[in-house]
Amino acid sequence: MKDYEHVVIWLDYFNKTLPKKMGRRISKEKSVFDPSLKELVDAAKAAGFDPTETNDQVRFPKRPYVRSGYIVLSKTKPKAKLILAIAEKLASRRAKQTK
Repeated sequence: MKDYEHVVIWLDYFNKTLPKKMGRRISKEKSVFDPSLKELVDAAKAAGFDPTETNDQVRFPKRPYVRSGYIVLSKTKPKAKLILAIAEKLASRRAKQTK
């Protein structure tokens, strides 16, 4: 049964190495190279969201040959706005790590 109160955010939405037709949902300028599930959880918490569930043993439907991961968030905003807010925090955290 579909859950309309939560939204699933996949790691592949933020992966700079993937083209949009393979699942990336944001522009290359805002995405990062091979994000990890821990980075995604930390970025979601920094953006003010509380992940209710995580899973790192699943496969993104457009890439069934690679293990990916996802987090589940409460739907407080449209999914696109949630993704953009997380992408900004993910990119800023990755920029701080490389310095």
